[in-house]
Amino acid sequence: MTMNLSRPLLFAAALGLTLSACQPKSSAPVDSSPPVATVNGKPITRDLYEFYVKNVTGKASAELTPDVRDKLLENMVRGEVMAQEAVKQGLDKSGDTGYILELSRLNVLGQAVGEHYLKDKKPTDAELRAEYDAYVAAAPKTEYHARHILVATEPFAEKIIQRLGRGEKFEDLARVESMDPSKSNGGDLSWIRPESVPPEFMKALETLKPGEYTKAPVQTSFGWHIVQLVETRPLSAQSFEQRKPRIEQEIERKKFKDYVDELMRTAQVNKTPAPAAPAAAPAAAPAPAAGAAPAAAPAAPKN
Repeated sequence: MTMNLSRPLLFAAALGLTLSACQPKSSAPVDSSPPVATVNGKPITRDLYEFYVKNVTGKASAELTPDVRDKLLENMVRGEVMAQEAVKQGLDKSGDTGYILELSRLNVLGQAVGEHYLKDKKPTDAELRAEYDAYVAAAPKTEYHARHILVATEPFAEKIIQRLGRGEKFEDLARVESMDPSKSNGGDLSWIRPESVPPEFMKALETLKPGEYTKAPVQTSFGWHIVQLVETRPLSAQSFEQRKPRIEQEIERKKFKDYVDELMRTAQVNKTPAPAAPAAAPAAAPAPAAGAAPAAAPAAPKN
């Protein structure tokens, strides 16, 4: 049986252990704080309990009522009881559980090293401005108001284009024939930015003048489209202040990627290629029918 990756989160939710919120802010120190409970001799430490409480409630335990503190501690005890039972039964090494635990370890430690590396590498004003200027230079300059009719096959799309050519209205055909939710609005997609639609869709849209529609179906991963351009308008880039949070994230992402790339260059890595798929065996010659004469021997070569 294959374990569903979401199952650990479901167990956590059932216990009240909203562990997805418990993301490390740095490498965890050695925990020598006194226990708040012990489970079969294993301590649940004060610092671990406070970390859990803070991530679940956003508050320190001292700010909570005794009932809430007791409930949270009970949740941790129940979680530890279940974890110990899983180890006792060997479930931490069975099925997909061991792989999930290892991938969780890689994820948590990866986040920890990233936050540790970046904590004193905040983007400078010069870096922010340079990244913003690059964004402005590359940002789309035009926004498009478009309609479309989405169908499942190319032949059906071609028939709709023929009907448009005979004078039927785009909006009416969209309401009847389109399988996109925009059909209720006559296929109207309102204003769209170039990066918000598939590239094939955008490429077709850019060839049109207001009021025109594509004379050949446009295929994307969603199906076959007939695209109509309603109008265009200039598109202004976001201001520096609007864009700043995203720019900060992008600069930090690039810095951390460079750091990891350097770690990769100095790491000793040996890869074992996955075994190639076995070649298909040649088809066996059909057995001769019962009573059939043997095949003639090849002619002897002439001298």
